[in-house]
Amino acid sequence: MMDPFHKNSRWVPADEVELEPCGQGVARRIMAYSDDAMCVVNHFEKGGIGAMHSHPHTQITYVAAGRFRFTIGDEVREVKTGDTLLKTDGVVHGCECLEAGILVDFFTPMRQDFREK
Repeated sequence: MMDPFHKNSRWVPADEVELEPCGQGVARRIMAYSDDAMCVVNHFEKGGIGAMHSHPHTQITYVAAGRFRFTIGDEVREVKTGDTLLKTDGVVHGCECLEAGILVDFFTPMRQDFREK
């Protein structure tokens, strides 16, 4: 398996990055990243929860598979495969997985807290 701290790697094959449990029914792979940006692939089981939180990063989420109920700020919506979401610096957000799926998150700057073990 690839070193989990593969910062600045040009090529990051998914099958060389271990899934990390990160919540009930949720595991992630930290893919390509640098100081400026980070890509994270999140695998959700049905019923998995992305706990409500905020952070000082801009985050774009692409729904690669499945169906989710998201809360962003004071708005709640269901999203499905192909949808995208924008969470700006400091906005509170979280989700519930309604149908097993995958979310692909892009952060700027990188999430340093994801690399602290």
